[in-house]
Amino acid sequence: MDDLREKYLARIAEAADEAALEELRLAAVGKKGEVSLQMRELGKMSAEERQVAGPKLNALKDEINAALAAKKAALEEAALDARLQTEWLDVTLPARDRPRGTIHPVSQVTEEVTAILADMGFAVAEGPQIESDWYNFDALNIPDHHPARTEMDTFYMARADGDNRPPHVLRTHTSPVQIRSMMENGAPIRIICPGRVYRADYDQTHTPMFHQVEGLAIDKDISMANLKWVLEEFFSAFFGTAVKTRFRASHFPFTEPSAEVDIQCSFEGGQVKVGEGDGWLEVLGSGMVHPKVLQAGGIDPAEWQGFAFGMGIDRMAMLKYGIPDLRAFFDSDLRWLRHYGFSALQVPTLHGGL
Repeated sequence: MDDLREKYLARIAEAADEAALEELRLAAVGKKGEVSLQMRELGKMSAEERQVAGPKLNALKDEINAALAAKKAALEEAALDARLQTEWLDVTLPARDRPRGTIHPVSQVTEEVTAILADMGFAVAEGPQIESDWYNFDALNIPDHHPARTEMDTFYMARADGDNRPPHVLRTHTSPVQIRSMMENGAPIRIICPGRVYRADYDQTHTPMFHQVEGLAIDKDISMANLKWVLEEFFSAFFGTAVKTRFRASHFPFTEPSAEVDIQCSFEGGQVKVGEGDGWLEVLGSGMVHPKVLQAGGIDPAEWQGFAFGMGIDRMAMLKYGIPDLRAFFDSDLRWLRHYGFSALQVPTLHGGL
């Protein structure tokens, strides 16, 4: 066994490549190798001889296997070093062009709106897109006979036959998030609710699915003056210029008093320019939260009051970035996305610019 050990350990140390190393493995510990043949002789020995020879043969086999593994690792490392010496990469070469996606205008404008209103102290609240009839209509003081509750305007979710429970709907606005937030957090509260909404309408300025952001502020001394200041500050930051607003009396079931809000603009050469001229453009609805809505949210209207407003994110994007057709937002046309999309590095911030 000592002769076998010296013989194979010396040959393993001298092996020049992996092929020679594999030949030595077969000659030593392969099925017909010298060590394997010696181990077969154990059956012919007496019990006393096996107790002496067996452990020595196993130790020899383990030692040879360990030497083979170590030599193989050394050969692989040497081969890698040699390869690295012959191969090289010029890191000064320009990188290959790779296609880059763009940020959708809806996502960009959502971030812009959120950044502006967050700076005013509004938190972001979210809720489910499939709502119960109560959250979407009843809690918002929308009566049963209101046109918004007809199947011509709202997508209702079918229930199983015989199920008489009130139906679920694809939410028609993000106002249900306001109800949920009031019930969960109480007053005072200051939130915005951006998200997808659904209505059965489709033309150049309407799509069955679009995006809204609604704002809600409730405290003890809030008035329409606070609402006007918030909206004027928002529009000025959003459009990058001082923007005047005009409030027109209107009616919404969930606010009282209610007002449509117009922004100052001019119409010249087929373009709309915000913040100048003598024209006005309607952009959102607003008002003081109706007492019944406060009650539905678990807030005492005798102690608290507040304002709410809502606008279409898609339409704000159309107005700011000159996009003529709302339907193109959802066509998934890569040419359109490359033209109107934004770089991932153009993160909207107030200090960096919108």
